[in-house]
Amino acid sequence: MKIVVTGGAGFIGSHVNELLLNQGHKVIVVDNLSKGHKDSLDQRASFHQVSLEDQKQLEEILAGHDAVIHMASFIEVGESVKKPVEFAQNNIVGTIKLLEAMKNAGVKKIVFSSSACVYGVPKKLPITEDDPLGEQENPYGITKITMEAFCKLYHNLFNFDVTILRYFNPYGPGELHEPETHAIPNFVKAILSKQPVPLFWKGEQVRDFIYIDDLAAAHILALPLQGLHIYNVGTETGVKVADVVKKIFELVGYEIPIDDKGKRKGDVPSLVASSEKIKKELGWSAKVGLDEGLKKTIAFFQSSFTPSR
Repeated sequence: MKIVVTGGAGFIGSHVNELLLNQGHKVIVVDNLSKGHKDSLDQRASFHQVSLEDQKQLEEILAGHDAVIHMASFIEVGESVKKPVEFAQNNIVGTIKLLEAMKNAGVKKIVFSSSACVYGVPKKLPITEDDPLGEQENPYGITKITMEAFCKLYHNLFNFDVTILRYFNPYGPGELHEPETHAIPNFVKAILSKQPVPLFWKGEQVRDFIYIDDLAAAHILALPLQGLHIYNVGTETGVKVADVVKKIFELVGYEIPIDDKGKRKGDVPSLVASSEKIKKELGWSAKVGLDEGLKKTIAFFQSSFTPSR
């Protein structure tokens, strides 16, 4: 297949590209590099430094392609509170312009990168796809719900094939966000540099951490689907954040003091996926356990990160 990957210079996008290319697909990356890294691009992919705001150029790029994997969005929750207009413009308006460009170019298949945040504070665990979407405490979550809604709308109005993947907590090698807001890379970098480990809520939150290669695989399995599909992508295993820190200590062989950050508004106590639906319908399952995934993540940062002295 000929596939356009938006946000393909980012953490998840770069892994999805590699997997697509290894399976013989042709990949065209669209990224404005406002958040992504050109160094993360696989040289086998074609690259266009284009914003989703540029609908005309998107239409030209999309012509003749089979599908879009849409991962281009701003993701920093704290930044979304400070810059709600910017987040709405980039995430929501950018998605609408992409969908319009797809319609005009005759490309009617999209795999959309969503998030478990759409569930808000879950009423029960594990979370299933038919659980209600929850109240949001930040603009980022609202943008994800709205982006999902527009993808569904284009399915209903224009017969798009739409697959929505609701990620739980991805981690792994290559995570280079600026600023970095995800727990595991911040923990690993702090520990390797022997700086206090930043920890909110004393690490009592429970999260479902999914290794990047497992997450990337779900996108490829979704490509043949027709119609509208929504899947959680998680390991179905909840882990206390404090226990992740302990595990990293064990793997590196020493401990570092904790920087108790107290409470943080907007954090939900527990997020754990039911992935029964994606297992049953696509044959997907998480293969990389937390120990193995953390070892690979630590090795990446050891090779690419210079500890301060």
